[in-house]
Amino acid sequence: MKKLLFAINPHAGKGEIKTKALEVIDLFVHDGYEVTVHTTQRRREITHLLAGRAALYDLIVCCGGDGTLNETIDGLMRCAQRPPLGYIPAGTVNDFASSLGISKNILQAAHTILQGVPFACDIGSFGARYFSYIAAFGAFTDVAYQTPQQSKNMLGRAAYFLEGIRRLPSIHPYHMKLTHDSGEIEGDFLFGMVSNALSVGGFKLRSPEIRMNDGLLELLLVRDPKNAAEATAIIGAVLGRDFSSPYITTLRTKQLSISAAEAVPWTLDGEFGGKVETVQIENHHAAITVLTNPSPPAP
Repeated sequence: MKKLLFAINPHAGKGEIKTKALEVIDLFVHDGYEVTVHTTQRRREITHLLAGRAALYDLIVCCGGDGTLNETIDGLMRCAQRPPLGYIPAGTVNDFASSLGISKNILQAAHTILQGVPFACDIGSFGARYFSYIAAFGAFTDVAYQTPQQSKNMLGRAAYFLEGIRRLPSIHPYHMKLTHDSGEIEGDFLFGMVSNALSVGGFKLRSPEIRMNDGLLELLLVRDPKNAAEATAIIGAVLGRDFSSPYITTLRTKQLSISAAEAVPWTLDGEFGGKVETVQIENHHAAITVLTNPSPPAP
């Protein structure tokens, strides 16, 4: 029989998987898989589990939020042999699933795993760690991993906004020098993100250039305003998604070297990624095969 590892974060989102797990497992067994179920007990557990056992399975399926997916991909990237990955989104935002057109309905997502097509997806590396769709620093990036799970379960996305408002007084810029494929950028930045996604924070990035398998990462930087007028202009540009603003820098690159004047806290796929002064970020082209709907992801 084909072997399937089903890794579940039972606390993701509102815990809906607790009532649907048996039905999902039955679908997998009916399709000819011998299913091994593992429920997560602590952070980073899936990463360590896969690093030693992924090659034993024909298919890896994870169910949880973006953080659970991050642990799964981080573990797969450490393996010489990487089985296809099926994803059942069960978190609060589920950006990766939105980017790939994977249904947030648990049973529909399970059917996609069994009936879908393989999509060779780019993966980013952040030093020695990996991320599926975003590495970010600065304003509000700690909200995703500092918001209590109980609040996420009760309030959904509203919990992130409330936590963000609470953190307004702590926002400060970081002085950085960034070296990319075609040059350098230096300045004081309130926010920055390196992404490989069509959806970030639940918001669609509607650009025909963005692809999740083009070998490139998208960089966005927001500069520190020097006065109230610049701050107003930045807020308007961000809300209006006007990336032509002189206060916002966007570009596409395969690799990025960052050097900061102080240790900067980063978030990787919504989870704390550590504090670093220097880091190398790279795109790993078509590194993971994800099972998606027959129609390819579109912007």
